Amino acid sequence: METYLVGGAVRDTLLGLPVVERDWVVIGATPEIMVKQGFRPVGKDFPVFLHPKSHEEYALARTERKTAPGYRGFTVHADPDVTLQQDLIRRDLTINAMAMTDDGIIIDPYGGQQDLENRVFRHISPAFAEDPVRILRLARFAARFSHLGFTLAEETNQLMQTMVSAGEVDALVPERVWAELAKALLENTPSAFFYTLRNCGALARIFPELDALFGVPQPPQHHPEIDTGIHSLMCLEQAAILSPCPEVRFAALVHDLGKALSPKENLPHHYGHETKGLPVLATMCNRLRVPNSYRQLATHVMQYHTHCHKAAELRASTLTDTLAAIGAFKANNSVDKFVLACEADAKGRTGFEQRPYPQANLFRQATLAANAIDTSSLLNSGLQGPAIGEAIRQLRIKAVADVINTSKQL
Repeated sequence: METYLVGGAVRDTLLGLPVVERDWVVIGATPEIMVKQGFRPVGKDFPVFLHPKSHEEYALARTERKTAPGYRGFTVHADPDVTLQQDLIRRDLTINAMAMTDDGIIIDPYGGQQDLENRVFRHISPAFAEDPVRILRLARFAARFSHLGFTLAEETNQLMQTMVSAGEVDALVPERVWAELAKALLENTPSAFFYTLRNCGALARIFPELDALFGVPQPPQHHPEIDTGIHSLMCLEQAAILSPCPEVRFAALVHDLGKALSPKENLPHHYGHETKGLPVLATMCNRLRVPNSYRQLATHVMQYHTHCHKAAELRASTLTDTLAAIGAFKANNSVDKFVLACEADAKGRTGFEQRPYPQANLFRQATLAANAIDTSSLLNSGLQGPAIGEAIRQLRIKAVADVINTSKQL
């Protein structure tokens, strides 16, 4: 029985990055041997065990054979006779197919160290094409490591294109797509996730709403980058700079989905795109089963981002009603997330990346002022029902008007 550290832990150790999770492979053992040594079985599809003390995962060496379409169509063979090399070759990329002994010796049968040094993502074998989840995983690795200079090997991109053409990605279930997207949103360069998918043709199959934005022009005086798809990914890049919050990043990414619906005769203008995109966003969120916290913020940002951009020009009543619409008067409001996503939109344009965005502070100050109003005078006013709500609204409008006037004087 031999144990080796494998996968991402070896890769990140060689890159000098913190190792978040350590996975081990066990050669020459059976489930009975593992249980006898105190390991706790947890694997459903193949033999995986938790170490009795460290609780790290130890998987028996295994091989896999494709038996049906999609990412679930595999037969797993775990046996004491399976070698380390056989276990490693079933993995996705060369940089993820290295093992390390207890004394730090690297076992690298498929050139992972060289690809790591050259900053290249390369598939190990044609078996990569058997699992469409690997396309999503590779795109997520691009989001994680592109800032270190990693690029995709051309032969791997061609293989991914072939997989897309064969309909393999159509077998991906919504939960798995969202799981990979949610992880990608947390990475250093989440836009690389979508560029990788687009380059192999998978974006149109998995995220058609985003793919439809590419090639859609915008007014050059406001959007020197012209292309709406590029703008959307620039917004995502800016959101990643402004906030670690995945909901903010998602909202910035999808805020302009409505621009794909603009009539060609109106281009490059997009009248009413803020509301035209709402059904598109709802369809996308329903299909991918997007959590409500993401969906709600994205909906607010889509519908009201232009209000935020024009905050200083709005009537006090309009700004107050906008704040009410995005839930600014609730105890646990998301105003800060809302304005961060709007700021990412404003800065997600060529040449606008460093421009200040004072509208964010105006929105925040207006929220504070409207929430700080004194309603004690209404207690004995005799007002009832809707009249009380309107009276509170008028007090908020006055407080917001003061904020707007003060901002104009600065």
